[in-house]
Amino acid sequence: MATTTVDRERGGDRTKRKQGGFRTMPFILVNEVCDRFATAGFGANLITYLTQELHLPLVEASNTLTNFGGTSSLTPILGALAADSFAGRFWTIIAGSVFFQLGMLGLVVSALVPSLRPGPCSPPATPCRRANGLQLAVLYLSLLCTSLGSGGIRPCVVAFGADQFDSQPKEEQHGDEAGGAEAVAGQKRQYFNLYFFTMGFAVLLALTVVVYIQENVGWGWGFGIPAIAMFVSILVFVLGYPLYVRLKPGGSPFTRVAQVVAAAYKKRAAPLPEDPGMLYQDKELDAVISTNGRLLHTNQLTFFDRAAIVTPADTAGSGKLDMWRLSTVHRVEELKSLIRMLPIWSAGILLVTAGSHNNSFAIMQARTMDRHMTQHFQIPPATMSIFSTVAMLVTLVLYDRAFVPIARRFTGLPSGINYFQRMAVGLAISILGVASAALVEAKRRGSAADHGLLDTPATMVPMSVFWLVPQYAIHGVADGFSSVAHMEFLYDQAPESMRSTAAALFWLSASLGSYMGTVLVTAVQSATRRSGDWLQDNINRGRLDAYYWLVTCLMLLNLGYYLICFRFYTMKPLEMAVDDDHEKELELSSVHKNGGGGAV
Repeated sequence: MATTTVDRERGGDRTKRKQGGFRTMPFILVNEVCDRFATAGFGANLITYLTQELHLPLVEASNTLTNFGGTSSLTPILGALAADSFAGRFWTIIAGSVFFQLGMLGLVVSALVPSLRPGPCSPPATPCRRANGLQLAVLYLSLLCTSLGSGGIRPCVVAFGADQFDSQPKEEQHGDEAGGAEAVAGQKRQYFNLYFFTMGFAVLLALTVVVYIQENVGWGWGFGIPAIAMFVSILVFVLGYPLYVRLKPGGSPFTRVAQVVAAAYKKRAAPLPEDPGMLYQDKELDAVISTNGRLLHTNQLTFFDRAAIVTPADTAGSGKLDMWRLSTVHRVEELKSLIRMLPIWSAGILLVTAGSHNNSFAIMQARTMDRHMTQHFQIPPATMSIFSTVAMLVTLVLYDRAFVPIARRFTGLPSGINYFQRMAVGLAISILGVASAALVEAKRRGSAADHGLLDTPATMVPMSVFWLVPQYAIHGVADGFSSVAHMEFLYDQAPESMRSTAAALFWLSASLGSYMGTVLVTAVQSATRRSGDWLQDNINRGRLDAYYWLVTCLMLLNLGYYLICFRFYTMKPLEMAVDDDHEKELELSSVHKNGGGGAV
């Protein structure tokens, strides 16, 4: 989190009791819902818009889609930096929403103005012309605005929502200390599930309503409806202003990290004291970034401990402490916590790569298959993603209502299983999803060959599109386990002053996963060009199944990597304030083993 002192403009404990908690969720989540609704509304079917309306080649369109997804998930780093450094989460969300609104309006104009799209075509009589530079520039500028908008919304909404529980007064945290901590942990666990559930519901709505309008009414309304929804979300979010717990930004966490690195490097030759108690501590200096308790010293990554060694040169000429030469133990441990998180964080990257083909290649597969649900109604290709979303929503509901009570009987954990185990289950399930995609594509391609359709990709292959449902559904179940656990892990294990940054790390993994999808597609196309393209515009002649098997092997390796990282991970130790002047050391690894499992 950007910092951690509660905004006192509200005044008094009475006002504080009226702020925060689940009462704020409708106002907070509506913003994220509309962001996801708008993003899914044009993102899910963007491959169709690029290939059918702008006439881009399949590989170029696929790479454009993954690059856009990667950029939208990369900009949250900028949003988190702004929120944590100077703007605070509330105003960063507002700014992001405005940018998103501008981008959506640009897409509406692009779809409605004929000169911003290539003219209609009917090959071979009227060849299709690729979109020119101006037409693509308007599209890309609009997408860039939506990406910048997502950068302000995504890292802040999830942390802003969690703020509403972290900052509740003690009298609202039921019962004794342990019971109160467990109650807050349970509330936050429910909040993370609720967060992903509402995101999934928004995507579900977009995949049914918006995609149908795009395919059957027009792209103007198809982009216009998400733009209207985004405008409504801004109004609703602002209306909830009096109810919010608003935490003031406590300075850039990246500056503190840089100060620790610089101080450790300057003292790289200094010997470490045998007693860690000799390292520099300053409760008053750290108060603004450690309201929930200071981080305790750990014996890992001890090179950075040199930043907390006190030397005569640590004060400037004026006698003021030079933070670029001396850091507190808490600040050193902030950096250590981030470094320890990175290996497990990185395991989520390939999960996004594995699912990226569902929004590109799988849609092109669906377009070649029998999509009739009734004699007169065909399901739009992009709407196939609905099965992934429905599977994720069902998983989230059953996880809390059925899975956790059953698992609790065997593990004794209030959360059933901890977030490490939940993420491992999701990664394992995702492997099955990609393997099923490979098997179905082999069957689809075989059916095309049996009916002499290898050279006529526009002709429907006599095979139901519902053969694609397993790969979508399994990926949705995997998301219901892994993505929620990934976000909860990052929020829980990040230093409290860096939780916007932690949420941004979640979206950064999605960004890198999307970019890795682009790199993988480009590498496969280059490597197979001489032996017969695996990925080509005529997917009946391509080898998508071989590409899926390659991704399956990568996912297997990724699961093994994650299990090794989990085996050697150390939970952050925290010193918590209890009863005024008394303090208590809380080793979070023991909480994790004995029933924490959620954010503490």
